[in-house]
Order: sequence, then C-alpha cells, then structure tokens
Amino acid sequence: MTPTGPSMDVSTTAKRTVLISGASISGPALAYWLHRAGCAVTVVEKASTLRDGGYPIDIRGTAIEVVRRMGILPRLRDAHIDSRRCTFLDADGSQVASVNAHAVAGSVEGQDLEVRRGDLAAILYEKVRDDVEFLFNDSIDTLDQSEQGADVTFHSGRRRTFDLVVGADGMHSHTRESLFGPEERFHRYLGYCFAIFTMPNTFGLSREVMMWNTPGKAAALYAVGDNDELHAFLTFHQPEPPFDALRNPDAQRDLVATVFAGAGWEVPAMVNAMRDADDLFFDTAGQIRMPHWSSGRVALVGDAAYAPSFLTGQGSSLALAGAYMLADALATNRDHTAAFAAYERDVREFVAMNQALVDNGAARLFPTTERALEQRNTMLRDLVTMPTPTPRPAHSALTLPEFAPMP
Repeated sequence: MTPTGPSMDVSTTAKRTVLISGASISGPALAYWLHRAGCAVTVVEKASTLRDGGYPIDIRGTAIEVVRRMGILPRLRDAHIDSRRCTFLDADGSQVASVNAHAVAGSVEGQDLEVRRGDLAAILYEKVRDDVEFLFNDSIDTLDQSEQGADVTFHSGRRRTFDLVVGADGMHSHTRESLFGPEERFHRYLGYCFAIFTMPNTFGLSREVMMWNTPGKAAALYAVGDNDELHAFLTFHQPEPPFDALRNPDAQRDLVATVFAGAGWEVPAMVNAMRDADDLFFDTAGQIRMPHWSSGRVALVGDAAYAPSFLTGQGSSLALAGAYMLADALATNRDHTAAFAAYERDVREFVAMNQALVDNGAARLFPTTERALEQRNTMLRDLVTMPTPTPRPAHSALTLPEFAPMP
C-alpha cells in the first residue's frame, strides 16, 4: 500500500529547516511527515541511543489511521501484545474477577493496538533514520529567536540556525520550560504516583495482567508475551506531589517501599525487585495544560504540550495525531504563525476531550476508598456475568484532513 500524507506544495517548503527535540514518539512521527513535506529535519535526543523496551502503550482511534498512512500499521500489528485477560485480586491475593482485557482498557478488539513503548519508538525511528538527521547524546542548551530564524546552541557546543524548532521532549520538557516557564505553571497533578520496572516472570504468566488493590494502592504484574520478563507497576494515591523524590532515585525507592510496607500478595517481592531494578521509572500521574502551544518560531507537540496522563491511555495516540496535525498545518501554511494557529485550532478540542477522560472515571482502576473499591469490584463482577457489550472506545476521535497520494 502506498502511504499517504498531508497535501502539500513541496516547492514552497523545500528549504525550511526544522529542529525537533526528542526522539521518542511524537518527535520521529513529526519528522516523518515534515520530511514528506520537503523540510530538512534534524532530531536531537539527549539519550546516547534509542530507548528500547519500556512498558506497554496503546495506539487507538485516530492514531491507527495515522500509522496506517505512515505505512507502519502491519509492523505494529505484528508487535501487538494482545492481552487476553486481566485478573483482579483483593488485599489477601484472592481473586475478585477475571475479565477480558479489552473491556477494562476501553479498547476496541481487532482495531486498537497495544505495543511496547520501545517497539513503537524503534519502528518510527527505522522509518525516518535514512531521511532525517539524528543527533544523539546532545540537547538544546540555549535558543534565541529572531526574524531570520532560531539560533540554537547545543550542549555539545555546536551552533546552528533553524527556521523552526519543535519541542517533543515529553512531559518534563526542557524546551517548554525555557520558553514558557516552570512546569508547575502547566502541570495538573492527578493525585497518584507510580513506579514501573521489570522483574523475572516466576509466576508463569502469559499475555495477561494481574492487579492487586487496596484503597489508594495498586500493584500489577504485566506479562506482554510468553517470555521470562514481567512489567511491574506499583501505583499509589499521594495527595501532594513528592517533588523531592522526583529528582532522587533512592528517595523514590524509599517512598514506594514505605507506602507498600505490610502489603499482601506478591507485593513484598515486587518491592524487593524494585530495589534491584536498573530500569526503574518513577513519576507522578499528571497532565500538561497550556493556553498556547507555540511562541514565535517554537512549538510543542505530544506530552510536552498536552500530556493526558497514563490514566487516560491516550498519551501515545495524542502524540501521533498531534504530530500529524502539526505537520499538516506547516505543509499547508508557509507562514509559521498561521500554521501554529491552525494546529491549535484543529487539535485543542480533541486534546481537551481526551484529557477529560480522567474526570469521567478513567482512574476507577485505582480507587482510594473502601466504598469506591467495592463499587469497582461490583462493576468487574458484572462484566463477568453480563453478555459482552458492543465495543465502545473510551477515547475521542479526530477528523484528519483530506489526503492525496504521495508523489
């Protein structure tokens, strides 16, 4: 199948140079579409190599159409995890309910995809690596804008000028902070912290999730295949964000161990595994909400602009759809100010609807009270006994612009 992309006049965009900060998901996706639009694209990534592995993420709704038009849908279907069931446990480890994973996640079986984050990043990178310049082990140090362009000094000392710069550097975006101010201005904390790491699969789990809950605490073991590795999740309610722990891995481990002290089931073994894990990722569940996503020649995309939090299951899908729409706006409008305005106009409602999922019960998997936990458990038992309903996606759709076959 021939990929399709934004309608564009290559002759008007051939000399436009764009620097993208971040080589995870939205960065390479945007690089692909901007290259198709005739731009000369450079991607800078502070990590020394592409980050592989990683926890499972969802690709849903509009994002499925985006990856189809990129020509990578078959590879992502091959990487699809296809979890078969999700088993919920109470405080002592006894089973509450075992249900179809799609019913819990709000995904549409046979349409939406779930893949390892690193698999998606690798597929995107392979799609663009021969057409786009990548600068690994480097980052933007300073950025000065003028009528002629954006003058960038990199951490490595190199200096270059670009027509445009895009921050695709995640929820804790350095690009956003340097342009718009501290993250605290835009961060909406959702009351949870989480720790993610890998540990040995000594439980014989295969393509399934086991989740243990007590009020305000959850522990999950996620088997993405039949291999000997599990993704472990420890999530807990925390009224105020632990800012000190966010900057200190030892403090993160101590905090998690303290919160889960005395917990039942396999939680003590998980805490011990967390202590030894070399891939621990700790963060707060939060959103980025900004009045504007651009300033001058610089724009933001993905989590840097509108992180929805893992509670929505929409982070990667927003990143893919947002990158596509930003590229389309730049391909359609030679003037970057008009392009950035069009990007915000066309995407903001889509972002708002998906971010609102956290207010519509998306956090129900992590009840904070005994009553809420019992209500959640009753709902799960009903899913077991009731006929399977017609699938209804737990996300909002975005109408993509008309497309023409690529030359």
